[in-house]
Amino acid sequence: MNPTLPDIDAIDQPELTARLQHKLDNKTKPVGSLGALETLALRIGQVLGNESPELVSPQLVVFAGDHGLAARGVSAYPSDVTWQMVQNFLAGGAAVSVLARQHGIGLTVVDCGVAHEFTPQAGLVINKVAAGTADSLSGPAMSAAQCRVAVASGAALVKQLPGNALLLGEMGIGNTSAAALLMSRLCSMAIADCTGAGTGLDHEAVQRKIDILGQVLALHASAIEPLDALAAFGGFEIAAMVGAVLQAAAERRVIVVDGFITSAAVLVASQLQPNVLQRCVFAHRSGERGHALMLARLKAEPLLDMGLRLGEGSGAALVWPVLVSACALLREMASFEAAGVSRQEAAPVNATSAN
Repeated sequence: MNPTLPDIDAIDQPELTARLQHKLDNKTKPVGSLGALETLALRIGQVLGNESPELVSPQLVVFAGDHGLAARGVSAYPSDVTWQMVQNFLAGGAAVSVLARQHGIGLTVVDCGVAHEFTPQAGLVINKVAAGTADSLSGPAMSAAQCRVAVASGAALVKQLPGNALLLGEMGIGNTSAAALLMSRLCSMAIADCTGAGTGLDHEAVQRKIDILGQVLALHASAIEPLDALAAFGGFEIAAMVGAVLQAAAERRVIVVDGFITSAAVLVASQLQPNVLQRCVFAHRSGERGHALMLARLKAEPLLDMGLRLGEGSGAALVWPVLVSACALLREMASFEAAGVSRQEAAPVNATSAN
């Protein structure tokens, strides 16, 4: 399965990087004293190709889809919660709705494959591939054609969005199972290490979930390549996110990655186009088991670690002001020369420590 994928070049601009680092080092502060904020400012400047980067018209997209595997009891919630939460997003009552509203982030909800027929509503895009994926314990969650359509739909959506930053969100009962399966297969890790409580399963239910997912992996043992694994395990919302990530990366947008499921989409995208990761900012380390291991595999340093495991894009929206602050500091903070502030003096060559 080889859909046309955008070429994503490496961000290899040593002169720009040197100018950005010099600018950061000459702000009125000890070198490196703003810690991860400086690393973040440097990354955003590199992605946007600008010494004075400014983030404009941020777009948070919640990709929604249902999963046939949910009928096997891998989630603590029924599948109807997917469409009900979509309505909650649109009504402005979900956590991500509140945070997006607070921070002036555009919010779009996409029906990638929800088992419900929505009426047209403001803020809702209907790109339904089917009414939920198939049960991956009985066969592939998606056909190869469905997977291609879902990936292409995510890319097409991003092309239509304004701004230079994409924040990833998702909704789909059962999608922690799909993410765990993708992680296990693509990272060659034991499924038990990739599987957590999801929406709140108890220990016994988690063990049942691990057993079911192990059976799914065995059934699709030949699904080794990234897109083959994506089709085998689902879901439509994850596939659409893969397309969105690839397109956003090709357009040099800053990609703000939320939690476990969005990271799984980035994992797939990065195995197709490794330079995707240069455009990503990882918002937080989720409380979902497996996310820390996935972040380590992606060599990602998350900005927050607050035990979040809600999904929706809530962590991405929560961390957004930090990105805005990093850019503002790079643009507006004075240099030593401009402020007339003395620099740190070098230690005398023959200085000895006091006893």
